[in-house]
Amino acid sequence: MAKIIDVSLGIGPDMLTWPGDPGVEVQRVKRIPAGDAANVSELRLGSHTGTHVDPPVHFLEGAPAVDALPLDLFFGPAMVADLTSVDAIGPDELDGLALPQGTERLLCKTRNSELWREPSPSFPDDYVAVTSDGARWLVDHEIRLVGVDFLSIEAQDAPGHPVHTTLLSKGTIIVEGLRLTDVEPGEYTFVCLPLRILGGDGAPARAALVAPR
Repeated sequence: MAKIIDVSLGIGPDMLTWPGDPGVEVQRVKRIPAGDAANVSELRLGSHTGTHVDPPVHFLEGAPAVDALPLDLFFGPAMVADLTSVDAIGPDELDGLALPQGTERLLCKTRNSELWREPSPSFPDDYVAVTSDGARWLVDHEIRLVGVDFLSIEAQDAPGHPVHTTLLSKGTIIVEGLRLTDVEPGEYTFVCLPLRILGGDGAPARAALVAPR
């Protein structure tokens, strides 16, 4: 049987969220011990909570929303790249990966992944992000999906959000918040299904890697 590796962040009230985004609330509204027929909870969370997908409409008004994205984007071969020694992901770092020709899905494992070893991490002072030139490299090399191991693919407060807009305007979809802590670099089958939120500017997702036999 193939090995399946869960690379999703757990969703709960104590999880790290992007500054200014809604926090997570999980409230049990029906309880079997209270005489209810079943346990039922109410969830309150932002559309970019934990492991999540950024569709073009996240930064481009009128562009495709998450429910309009073709599912084949989220299922297929992917390269997990070792970028644990870099401080930023630009063209030089991406060239150094020597990706196999035809690579369409790239998951970037950086030192960010160590953050997820902590049960309740605080927002870091800095994190590894893709640069604007790195975003253009990804588009020029026809990467259809890029995943990162932090809550954003680009530096906090980047003026004009050039990484997001460059990628999303060209149809390169972004998956943020991957937990690649114990994943060895290499080729896997990537499975990532975002919630089908109608008109959604983003959606939490369950993501997994299937290791080659």
